[in-house]
Amino acid sequence: MHPTHECEPSGGHSFICGAQRPEDLARIPHTRWLVFSGFSDGAGLKLVDTRTRAMRRWYTGESAQLAFDRHRFGLCPSPPDPSLLNTQGLSLRTVGESQHDLHVVNHGGRESIEVFRIDSARDEPQLRWIGCIEMPAATPANSVATYSDGTVLASVLTHPGTSITDFVRGDATGGVYQWRPGEAGFRLLPGTRLPGNNGIETSPDDREFYVVAFGWHAVVIYARADTSQPLRKAIAPGFMPDNIHWDGSRLILAGMQYDEPACGGTRKIVDGKADDMRCHRGYTVAALEPQTLEFTTVAYAEPNAGFNGVSAARVVGNELWLAAYQGERIAIRALPGVSSSSN
Repeated sequence: MHPTHECEPSGGHSFICGAQRPEDLARIPHTRWLVFSGFSDGAGLKLVDTRTRAMRRWYTGESAQLAFDRHRFGLCPSPPDPSLLNTQGLSLRTVGESQHDLHVVNHGGRESIEVFRIDSARDEPQLRWIGCIEMPAATPANSVATYSDGTVLASVLTHPGTSITDFVRGDATGGVYQWRPGEAGFRLLPGTRLPGNNGIETSPDDREFYVVAFGWHAVVIYARADTSQPLRKAIAPGFMPDNIHWDGSRLILAGMQYDEPACGGTRKIVDGKADDMRCHRGYTVAALEPQTLEFTTVAYAEPNAGFNGVSAARVVGNELWLAAYQGERIAIRALPGVSSSSN
């Protein structure tokens, strides 16, 4: 693995540069390795060693990384082109001894959920592409989650004919789609149209799922058995959650500040178009208790000129690792109240 370009620390953060819009991240359980997405054409997947902070492109499309499961994904046409692979939301599920399925939102070459098998038995994990599920026409996914039976959920931020401006106004723009093994494709779950369906996660018992409504800066909770109306809604205190993931026994959310004085306050609609959030906002990382709907702040930061658009976070030892959809950097900081150390 080649060392990454050095970046100057700032605001209590150190950086790994050259990450090409790392919108989301997943931790490979019981290892020191993280996987980051890359939200631009060809950015693909990055494998990061949290001890050495070395980063490399992981999926290259070479034959050793292809193990197409035609029985499981018979309608998938071909492996993704690594030169186009444009990845956004990630979801990792352990499926056996040192075996994990990584589901990846892809916008490069096709709108799809790409599925990879990770083998973490060796010191450095191995990656193999095993199939894909294509999204409905003109319906790009934003985030992805799975149930233990192989069912896949994908959130869609905006349907055709709707816009970011619409969900900033609070109008329903997106939805949650479901695919079950053996089905021909994804279908929209009734009752899941929300203002900007974003990050998504399932409950450990497979009975519920949690989806971020970005326009409400809230988490909306549904029963798997009946999605006709939400069970509960939790409005995030002072920030706009983006991705949501289990981090051990707690749900972790990360996102930019909702009301940022340095950016003139809340997100504005000017001349009929929502602000593109390029002004650097601070961020919050928080844990959510999905039954009581209680948020607990894990970390907060003021605006940082070198790092904007925080969209996901994971705790690794005494460190907090941060993804950001707008930038070219991964950020690392000490958890508040502890000293940074390798694990």
